[in-house]
Amino acid sequence: MTSYRRNFVPGGSLFFTVNLADRRQSLLTANIDLLRAAFREIRHRHPFTIDAIVVLPDHLHTVWTMPGSDADFATRWRQIKSAFSRNLSSDESISASRAARAERGIWQRRYWEHTIRDEEDFARHVDYVHINPVKHGLVSRVCDWAPSSFHRHVELGIYPTDWAGDISRFDDSKFGERNWSRSS
Repeated sequence: MTSYRRNFVPGGSLFFTVNLADRRQSLLTANIDLLRAAFREIRHRHPFTIDAIVVLPDHLHTVWTMPGSDADFATRWRQIKSAFSRNLSSDESISASRAARAERGIWQRRYWEHTIRDEEDFARHVDYVHINPVKHGLVSRVCDWAPSSFHRHVELGIYPTDWAGDISRFDDSKFGERNWSRSS
């Protein structure tokens, strides 16, 4: 079995991508209230700050900042996934390996995690979170996607309402991970 290394930094900020097992499903947006309740429940028990989040039909992106004395994001993700799944009907197909472990077939087992390095990296990942519905062609303007912290960021004066314009002007090289194949 592959040995995954996670970077656990108390008080650190991290970017995550978490996917459904079946990317053709739209469980996350169809059950957004259950997902929000799962986040609230786990944040109450294990506090952390959600700096940015966007929920798409089949995956979500988020930037978290962990408490200064705690780096255990893995437990938080396991519990969020579990709390969300518990409240869904159990009619999904389940593989033999999942059935053997008494797992549901809702979430991919793993998730992408990136430790934020500095303020520029933080800003790029928050921007990536918010531009994602445009990147996936779900809307042509960031402000048109409801399940996103973008609207909170507008209220706080971090972004203007028309941030990133419309899809015809979209340049994804300005968001998220640096593209190392381009010259800097």
